[in-house]
Amino acid sequence: MDILDRAEHYLHGHGRLLDRLRFEALFRGGSRSRVLDALRCYRNDDGGFGNALEPDLRGAGSQPEPVEVAFWILDELGGFDSPMVPAACDYLASVSTPEGGVPFALPSVRDTLRAPWWQSEDDPPGNLVPTASIAGLLHRHGIAHPWLAAATDFCWARIGGLTELEPYVARAVVTFLERVPDRERAEAEFARLREAILATVAFDPAATGHVHFPLDFAPAPMRLPLFTPDVLDTHLDAMIAAQSTDGGWGGNWAMWTPLVEHEWGGYITVHNLKTLRAYGRLPG
Repeated sequence: MDILDRAEHYLHGHGRLLDRLRFEALFRGGSRSRVLDALRCYRNDDGGFGNALEPDLRGAGSQPEPVEVAFWILDELGGFDSPMVPAACDYLASVSTPEGGVPFALPSVRDTLRAPWWQSEDDPPGNLVPTASIAGLLHRHGIAHPWLAAATDFCWARIGGLTELEPYVARAVVTFLERVPDRERAEAEFARLREAILATVAFDPAATGHVHFPLDFAPAPMRLPLFTPDVLDTHLDAMIAAQSTDGGWGGNWAMWTPLVEHEWGGYITVHNLKTLRAYGRLPG
């Protein structure tokens, strides 16, 4: 079997319905509308998303990070015309800080089953994770919503104050700078922060633990000059080699309860296939 056939076998055995439908829509000519129907099942009446769309957040209630997950799925489907988008932006506006950003997690997370790293203060500040990624995706698709203007100002202000970064912040910053319309400002900030971003990247494809590889930052070809072609080729080779014998890929962080191993596995498997296709590495 080739890469796609093996991945399909894994997804049929282990993946969530959502991820099986994503695979079908992206690689087998399946229905886009069925993916949207499945995604709506994770949506709440407040316009946000929960219900373990982000597998490490098991609670039913909305949190900011699952909105980012939902938006990446809408992005891959060309689905930003969905009514779910303005409704989610309304939700984000309802939980934003006065500066315009959304927190990493809301205090309600403490009342739910979750991975141990999902913590929240009583009055959490706005965070570039996930504000910057969400704003970048909205800009990419030309969405006009009042939340986006304030969130963009928040991102510029926070990014302008950065000198050192941790990996998830660096990835969010790259997502924002890659997509925001003000290209002159984006390229200037990228040039200033490029070395700090690269300092968060694991360039050895054999590195273990919860590290962040070049393809985590560049899952598709970028206009910002972050990695050279030879670096990307090395990591694409490593990604192909890392496909498991049962056809899937998994996360390199702690799987804190058995259920999330395959929930993440299905999501990551589809994500990696998208990356391989974006770089011309899938057969056919």
